[in-house]
Amino acid sequence: MRHGFANKKLNRTSEHRKALLKNMLNSLIKYEQITTTLPKAKFLKPQADKIITLGKKETLQTTKLLMQKLQNIKSTNKVKKTLSKRYEKRNGGYTRIVKAGFRYGDNSPMAIIEFVDRDKEAKKVDVKKKIDKKDQKEEKKLASA
Repeated sequence: MRHGFANKKLNRTSEHRKALLKNMLNSLIKYEQITTTLPKAKFLKPQADKIITLGKKETLQTTKLLMQKLQNIKSTNKVKKTLSKRYEKRNGGYTRIVKAGFRYGDNSPMAIIEFVDRDKEAKKVDVKKKIDKKDQKEEKKLASA
């Protein structure tokens, strides 16, 4: 019998598992696509879908619940303002898992978890734009003057 087996333990303590889930949720919301191991992706998928469903309800209580789960105001705002509007006509299944082969070091199965209808530009949030060498020289001249 499998009574009481709510979710995977992932060889972690409960505190570590909660922190892992929170960090992965924040990364998924920020970049809209992350690469991780297959068991972690399967563990994350239902939680991410529940977060989007919570964000679709426009109440103060759901905002507080999102803040409690994510502990990040930017992620909470993105769920409430962007993602909930994108998926307002969809009744579930906001994420997908795509298998991505095996990791080189330990041969563990890898997967990509992403939002359906994701924004392609979201992955480039933290990437700094390359500045041409000419522009750098001009900036140095302006700074020294």
